[in-house]
Amino acid sequence: MKSRKGIIVLVALTFGILFFAFANNNILNGKSDDTLSQKKKLLVSIGVLIEKQHYSSPKIDDKFSKQVFKDFLDALDNEKNIFIQSDIDGFKKYENYVDDEIHGADLKIVPSISSVYEQRINETVAIYKNILANPFDFSKDEDYITDFKTLDFAKDETNKKDRWRKKIKYLTLERYVDLLSQRDKLSSTDTAYKTDAQLEQLARDRVMGIMDKTFQKIKVSYSFDKLFNTYVNVITNTVDPHTDYFPPVEKRAFDESMSGRFYGIGAQLQEQDGIIKIASVIAGYPAWRSGEIEPNDIIVKVAQGNEDAVDITGYEVTDAVKLIRGNKGTEVRLTIKKQNGTVKVVSLIRDEIIQDESYVRSAVIHENGKKMGYIYLPDFYADFERANGARCSEDVANELIKLKAENVEGIILDLRSNGGGSLYEVVQMVGLFIQDGPVVQVKDKAGKVSVLNDENPSVLYTGPLVVMVNGFSASASEIFAAAIQDYKRGIIIGTNSSTYGKGTVQRNIPLGNVIDYSTGSTEFGAVKLTFQKFYRINGGSTQLKGVEPDIVLHDTYEYLEFREKDNKDALPWDEIQKANYNIDKTAATELDKVIAEDKKKVEGNSTLNIIHNDALWLAKNTKKPVSLDLNKYKEFQKSIKSTVAQIATLSKLKQDMNITVAKPDEAKYFSNTDKAKGERYQAWLKNIKGDMYIQTTTSFLIDLINKKINYTFSNN
Repeated sequence: MKSRKGIIVLVALTFGILFFAFANNNILNGKSDDTLSQKKKLLVSIGVLIEKQHYSSPKIDDKFSKQVFKDFLDALDNEKNIFIQSDIDGFKKYENYVDDEIHGADLKIVPSISSVYEQRINETVAIYKNILANPFDFSKDEDYITDFKTLDFAKDETNKKDRWRKKIKYLTLERYVDLLSQRDKLSSTDTAYKTDAQLEQLARDRVMGIMDKTFQKIKVSYSFDKLFNTYVNVITNTVDPHTDYFPPVEKRAFDESMSGRFYGIGAQLQEQDGIIKIASVIAGYPAWRSGEIEPNDIIVKVAQGNEDAVDITGYEVTDAVKLIRGNKGTEVRLTIKKQNGTVKVVSLIRDEIIQDESYVRSAVIHENGKKMGYIYLPDFYADFERANGARCSEDVANELIKLKAENVEGIILDLRSNGGGSLYEVVQMVGLFIQDGPVVQVKDKAGKVSVLNDENPSVLYTGPLVVMVNGFSASASEIFAAAIQDYKRGIIIGTNSSTYGKGTVQRNIPLGNVIDYSTGSTEFGAVKLTFQKFYRINGGSTQLKGVEPDIVLHDTYEYLEFREKDNKDALPWDEIQKANYNIDKTAATELDKVIAEDKKKVEGNSTLNIIHNDALWLAKNTKKPVSLDLNKYKEFQKSIKSTVAQIATLSKLKQDMNITVAKPDEAKYFSNTDKAKGERYQAWLKNIKGDMYIQTTTSFLIDLINKKINYTFSNN
């Protein structure tokens, strides 16, 4: 196991958000109130942080103002159906004023826009109510545009009303088709049987309920305070996507979700444009165990057991969480809309959300006469608050020891959807597989580069290694994969053309006086500020480009736009001088031969090629305008569902792999005193047994095993 000596820079990096306490960095002092004067001070203080401490120190000028101004209007009206063009023209006088406000001028933008926004919201309520008062004709051939990025703001009130007519018609059609499908299961003599007209009326009633709730929430969500917070976050996100402002309430909610000790489903939620999305899924808990819930899924409805489902469109995260949380052992049913447009109901049993089940775990794969170790690491966790707190590097080391005792011939380390964590742990973990040497480079805003080294010359595991990543593998997991790749220590297998591409690190700077020392919360919240950038030891940044796998196994997410490179405000890729490190050239040559041979296997893999073509088809077609003609809509949905079903079938093995656990883990899995926990471990084991991507990866590992590469592990 590696020593911690020599690591002097402790930074945390994550795809999500990690908070750090810097008690002496308070920017604002004084009493908290809702006056424009206090908000002015807050904005000025954040501006100082951005200009003086942010990694790239952007120039806050008229050019910056125009971008913030545009993004703010987009944030308020991303579907371009609230404001009309004359409103936008009237706001234009403020497009160069953002920088003035940040530098201390009187606040005019939010007060001016909020008054018009409130008026337009009230008008919009009248529009949708009027539209829903009359039946729709679903035989008319017209389209609804769902790719709002292609739209300009409504040119006038007539154009706005027509956009709302199509939107409401689309929402009604979705529910009408669902009701028709349910009716198909009934006999015409059944008391629950309804006519087409009755179902259409019911669909409109449901949409009315959704819209009423949506706009009730909008009116609450866009009180002046919340509108101002949105404005501030647009400013920080324009600097870069990971610089954020968290007002006190949001920070408290986030801290609660991170601390655990509540009964829920084990998923973090986020609100975006009136919808509730899954931000992340915690390994080992109900949402993850279901195998049916993933990041970016939309939660449409929430039901308590057999009760009627509540449509949460328009809900805030805090309100959605109240419905999803409940007593231990009770059922919650979520209606989930996937990124590909399909909708399903997922039943989950609430459980106490404790992080200990989300730590590393391992198994033994028996395939083609070989025994291989499989290690799953959900994130690079580290509990620095306790002397004996969990450290992922130590846990991975323990798993390696157990697997070596099982006489495995190779190791698969699965970092798919690993969102990051502790940089210290990355360095320690890389050190388990290499001899002493550089692992990652860190550059600050002044241009100073620090090289973080593994300083322990011992190597815990010297055998064949394969690392699995995907498009959700971010930050710390990218650093690990990059180091293994640069040292030619193993093969990187990816289910996307690149990992996420987050090569920046943030720290939390509290604003105002501390109001709760137990939580570190402050009266004005906090700013999560980007202050460093990370680079591979080969000199290239992981920012934007991520890590390109040695071998790509196509999956359904390959063409979806969710990575860092898809964000227009992301910091650019660049490179610095290569660190001083050496590789075993003989071993590297042999490794490259295996990679070249396995790439040919992938090219001829019919299953992966079908998945690739299906993913491409979905990416192209789900952005197209949706027909509001009943028959065309049903036909299109049928095509989507069949394509998604085909991918799901191909991604799941017809026959499970032979996978067992190491002897020390048998009790934990099969005779656990906590029966429910034991069942969860078994469910995880069953899940990986049917994973086509793991089985495919084992074939590459077997090729690597058969190559019998000998590493010298020398950096001298």
